[in-house]
Amino acid sequence: MEAEDLAQRWLTHLAVERGVSPHTLSNYTRDVHRYTNWLAAAGKTDLAQVAATDLEAYVADLRRGVDGARPLAASSAARALTVARGLHKFGVEEGVLAADVAAEVAPPSAGEKLPDTLSIAEVASLLDACPTDTASGLRDKALLETLYATGARVSEALALSVDDVTAAVAADGVLAVTGKGNKQRLVPLGSHAREALEAYLVRARPAFANGKSHALFLNARGGALSRQSAWNAIKQAAQRAGIDKEISPHTLRHSFATHLLEGGADVRSVQELLGHASVTTTQIYTHITADNLREVWRSAHPRA
Repeated sequence: MEAEDLAQRWLTHLAVERGVSPHTLSNYTRDVHRYTNWLAAAGKTDLAQVAATDLEAYVADLRRGVDGARPLAASSAARALTVARGLHKFGVEEGVLAADVAAEVAPPSAGEKLPDTLSIAEVASLLDACPTDTASGLRDKALLETLYATGARVSEALALSVDDVTAAVAADGVLAVTGKGNKQRLVPLGSHAREALEAYLVRARPAFANGKSHALFLNARGGALSRQSAWNAIKQAAQRAGIDKEISPHTLRHSFATHLLEGGADVRSVQELLGHASVTTTQIYTHITADNLREVWRSAHPRA
């Protein structure tokens, strides 16, 4: 059955059999049509075609505000999800749907915020904006390349030692990163990060080192680089690259995950690379990639 037809049957059921108030019915009508219109734009006119990931992407779009719509607060998006879940439940009760895929979709929490990411081109511009004719420029480029190549948290990258990188090179570029709870995970470095680290170690780090610190990334006094200095490095690179988004070192972690998923990596593998204890944490990035896929579909499909 068409989603729009089922929605009308549900609204009639609410008005006639459930006796909901006119105000409530008006709100439900608005929200259910917003949902069915969103599905139609995604090429799904039958609720039987809908998966839980579609509902998650729908909520993400409500929170982000796509196609010129105003972004909704978590509470408003949760109410909209309640309406969508009500429609799916009604479909199961009426025998139209075999399973209630919406039941497993959790509403957004008030503190949830979808992460900001950079495009692949923006990341390339950011990394190329680090000067390679100064010791600090070589260090900053090595740091940013490492953050993007591994998806490491900035605290994890700043905790790396020279020995960690030496061991990674010996292990064909597989870096051991120590994350939360002192848990280690293995992450490939990639050729660009390895080249940037080699240039930094050979041409720049000796200028900073005073023999007192084994930290990989050093400041001008020979101590371990601080989080604030790492933040400044990415802000300066963004300014040179002409990127006016509000970004931080964590933006590269978000971009790392998003680009992997867009490139075809499965969410479980990305979970391992990020060091997330639960795949639920990683799945927030599937919202972003689903949004990107819909935009490609809308711009390229002849009947979008």
